[in-house]
Amino acid sequence: MNALVMTKKQKMEMEKLDVPTPKDDEVLVETAYAGLCGTDNGLFNGLPGSTDATPPIVLGHENSGVVATVGKNVKDFKKGDRVAVDPNIYCDKCFYCRTGRYELCDNLSAIGVTRNGGLEQYFTAPEKVVYKLPDSISLQAACSLEPISCVVHAMKITENITPYQKALIIGDGFMAKLFAQILRAYGIQSIDMAGLNDQVLHQMKTDFKLNKVINTSKTPIEENYDFVVEAVGRPETQEEAAEHTNKGAQVMMFGVGKPDQTFSMNTYNVFKKQLTIKGSIINPHAFEDSIALLESGAVQTEPFQNNILKLDEVEGALNHTTPKVGKIVVAVNPDLK
Repeated sequence: MNALVMTKKQKMEMEKLDVPTPKDDEVLVETAYAGLCGTDNGLFNGLPGSTDATPPIVLGHENSGVVATVGKNVKDFKKGDRVAVDPNIYCDKCFYCRTGRYELCDNLSAIGVTRNGGLEQYFTAPEKVVYKLPDSISLQAACSLEPISCVVHAMKITENITPYQKALIIGDGFMAKLFAQILRAYGIQSIDMAGLNDQVLHQMKTDFKLNKVINTSKTPIEENYDFVVEAVGRPETQEEAAEHTNKGAQVMMFGVGKPDQTFSMNTYNVFKKQLTIKGSIINPHAFEDSIALLESGAVQTEPFQNNILKLDEVEGALNHTTPKVGKIVVAVNPDLK
């Protein structure tokens, strides 16, 4: 089969690999689509994601496809089932798993990070992380269930969200667009977005009836908010997120910074305002909610999947020799339906 293998840092090669054989509790998936995100860019450049990736490895952790075959102990899936795959596999044995904080698993493995992922024609996954898709969800849309589920997890660890609160999303990329839709689905009615792209900001304001959009290269953020999402991962935007808060506000530091990155903040304000500042990593047990959001139409993904690439175009997108702006989806086998 064709596979795009990251053979070393900043290098990918098309190779012919054997089709993997699923273990007794695994499913063999024929890949339809694989989404790319900032994590893949980081892994390509030698940075860690939720865990480290050691070449040679096939990336691709945002995957949809069709079941090709199943291991002998698999009961709930059969050949031809349309599926999406949660890439994160927890050990169920460490302290964090045993206390219900699976996202902090000491022995986390992940499809497309520690084991081969969706940038190949076929990949295997444990049955427990494979999810059947409703007929109404396309395979192209479904490859974005993993990023949706990461936002859902962030919402799950956020407390006391109510409709009267005012929210600010800092960022105008794909994850910010998901947050704009999911905040509304979770009940917040007044949502502002701050970013740098006038066209995107205008589109988001129009399509999702945002209260206000702010291009921070032209206009500073002036208001304070009850819930602030930082979806960029840069020190200056992290500082803005902590600054523009009402008393009792919650700040979700969702954007992923570099491992050695820091930002400064007024610690007295944390005390005086009684701020809650949280991070959020991966997506434990959030796929069912994510499928429901996508199936209901509360969340849309296809309008924002700007770049549909072939396998041999991925390296150019990651090393910026053929830069792409917006969400990238790799059509591994778009003929699958």
